[in-house]
Amino acid sequence: MRARLTPVSRSISLLAIACATIATPASARSGASVTAAPDIVARYALSDKFTGQSLADLIDNADVAPRFVGKGLLYRTGNRRSQNYIYVDLATLAKQQVATTAQLLAALTAATGKPVNVDGAQITDVDYDPAARTLRFRALDGLWSLDADGKAVRVAEEKKDDLSLPSPDGRFHIVARDFNLIAIDSRSGKQVALTTDGTREQPYGRSIPQLADILRAGTEEPDMPVSGAWSPDGRYLLSWRLDTRDVKKLSITQQNPPGSLYPRSFSYVYPLAGAEKLPQATRFTIDIEQAMRSGKATIVPLAIPSESILYPSPPDMGWVNGKPRILWTERGYRQQAVYQADPDTGAARIVAHEAVTPLVTVTSSMILPAPDLGGELSISERSGWAQLYLVTPDAPDGGKPLTSGEWEVLSVDHVAGDKSSLVVTGVGREKARNPYWRALYRVPLSGGDPIELTPEPLDHDATLSDDGQWIVDQMSSPTRPTRAVLRDGQTGRIVMDLATADDSRLRAAGYTSPEPFQGVAADGHTPIYGMIFRPANFDAKRRYPVIDNVYTGPTTTDVPATWNDAHRVAGNAVAQIGAIVVMIDGTGTSRRGQAFRLPAYRNLGEVGLDDHIALIRQMAAQYPYMDVTRVGVFGGSAGGYDTARFVLRRPNFFTVGVSSSGNHDLRLDKTWWPEVSMGNPDEATWERNSNMSVAGNLMGKLLLIHGDIDDNVPVTESFRLAKALMDAGRDVDLVVLPNTTHRVYQPFFWKKLRDYFTLNLLGETPPALTAPKAAPTPAAQ
Repeated sequence: MRARLTPVSRSISLLAIACATIATPASARSGASVTAAPDIVARYALSDKFTGQSLADLIDNADVAPRFVGKGLLYRTGNRRSQNYIYVDLATLAKQQVATTAQLLAALTAATGKPVNVDGAQITDVDYDPAARTLRFRALDGLWSLDADGKAVRVAEEKKDDLSLPSPDGRFHIVARDFNLIAIDSRSGKQVALTTDGTREQPYGRSIPQLADILRAGTEEPDMPVSGAWSPDGRYLLSWRLDTRDVKKLSITQQNPPGSLYPRSFSYVYPLAGAEKLPQATRFTIDIEQAMRSGKATIVPLAIPSESILYPSPPDMGWVNGKPRILWTERGYRQQAVYQADPDTGAARIVAHEAVTPLVTVTSSMILPAPDLGGELSISERSGWAQLYLVTPDAPDGGKPLTSGEWEVLSVDHVAGDKSSLVVTGVGREKARNPYWRALYRVPLSGGDPIELTPEPLDHDATLSDDGQWIVDQMSSPTRPTRAVLRDGQTGRIVMDLATADDSRLRAAGYTSPEPFQGVAADGHTPIYGMIFRPANFDAKRRYPVIDNVYTGPTTTDVPATWNDAHRVAGNAVAQIGAIVVMIDGTGTSRRGQAFRLPAYRNLGEVGLDDHIALIRQMAAQYPYMDVTRVGVFGGSAGGYDTARFVLRRPNFFTVGVSSSGNHDLRLDKTWWPEVSMGNPDEATWERNSNMSVAGNLMGKLLLIHGDIDDNVPVTESFRLAKALMDAGRDVDLVVLPNTTHRVYQPFFWKKLRDYFTLNLLGETPPALTAPKAAPTPAAQ
């Protein structure tokens, strides 16, 4: 049995970006000479160079992208523009280069008859079949195969317009029609109606359409795949019925739909944290074999409580040992339970149960099936730390502890075939290390201390083979380049070096490496961690404004723990206009135990705020060139909420903010994200944590940016905060990006963000927009 199973991680995150803030000359009180700062145009150009793909193209071997194929390993070296694909025969440990980017581009050029470059090809998902000696990869919006002779052939792909649910043996398939389900015999074509009373508000086997589906189809009722799970023998269908009656809907207007002169509007269901009533799901089974024989279906409701839908996706459904297995979550995350049901009678019993005060934080815990071990594996915070337990049906509220201590288990990566041990990823066990660095451990199921398989004092990003015999470990720290190695899966012994990351070309371009920073929280004693990003041409004799790239959400951590992430985050680009950018994980964030995160409980509007100020002041005490009289802040999604909150709640410290896609009133966000930290509180608690409630505090400058068709955080959040600021007599700047979802990162966005800090924090004039070159005028005939 093998599974790479992790708790829900940060559902929303900033991508690597290009922005910046400028350095101001040293004040007159210093007699030290300083070098002239590059002009603002040059700094913006460097910001562009140190962002996203442009920055990545200057780094080699940042991620070897390991893939175990057959009895071997495929990995890559180089970078996007010049990749080498290498196959390792794990029986002999012999290496063989099977392709290069240049070879793939040449083959695509030959196959299409047109020149193909790396930017146009967009090569991804490279896979290798060692038996056939063929490479498969995606490029030019299609799937391709490269044979041993270097010839590329486009591979025909299965049509994706079939939304039916076929049985594992192919005998039957289920289709949806008019909100009902119909079973069809694949051979004879015989059809049997499984349900007949489905309606738009109470459909069978149909999930809630997401906004992206609605926009793509241009209708509030897009075609959707049948939602359900077949029993392994193809006899039973496990499915569910949705109930959206009396659930309030959101509406959205797309003002500039492509190809149309006129706006279009839609109403849609989006489960919201502040809603009194949420969509509900009830599960059922149908014996499809019996239905096809008799021509009539019998719906068997499962004796499992109705479940609130916390995000527009299907509820948990699966089969274990021939019986339905359902993970059920109570709204507000007060408890979770795993039910096992009888498909013939619907009778159900709880085989694992989790209830932690004040709530079950599912981003730090999980329950996963382990039938080979006789129960469920539960990563639980019942001790105050996310530890692993084996829970059996006879004691669903108990469980045998498999790990213990003041550290956290993040995932279960493999269970040994002989049931003697399992492998987990954890953080914080080795006290002399950064508590966010991952390590891999073998945990004996008979008891005893975990055995560390990755002893180097670094972060370990590990990938295991299906049989657990091999590990590819990409180990690094923010200051130590990634070293990819092949390890023996039993002992952790390093068998072979694969590649080492190299940023020499990036450093030659002027890049200044980030610096990890450790200090204490606002309480004066709790250790917290941060990172400092300095611009190229950094001069310690200057005074630099400070910009905090913020995301305080308790569902995750923000400060990079790996060399690759430290190079790719936004701060690298933002700093280039001449600012010091910082990232900080204060109290209330994840991976440090329940007590460290609990300050966020029903307190998202305040948690970590003063920790950020405290650590910035500590940084400035060590580095006097950091000017804490000029501090800005930016962030997206929950970081957008934080940005506005920082400017509104600590206006004397944070004077300029750029908030993108912010969930400014948590009641208007999808249910799961706020409630996993807030529970299901009263209105006064929601109101206290709303940015609208403190809009009158604004003293500085605040820019709100939002996509008009945001499918994650509704654009209404930024509109409502803008209105609250206006009503309070405060100024606000608002940019709504047309035809833009939650991913607002586009050139115009970064231009506005950089301009806002350059103008309001640095006191300089931003570069003018560069108009696109006009097309040449056709010659007169």
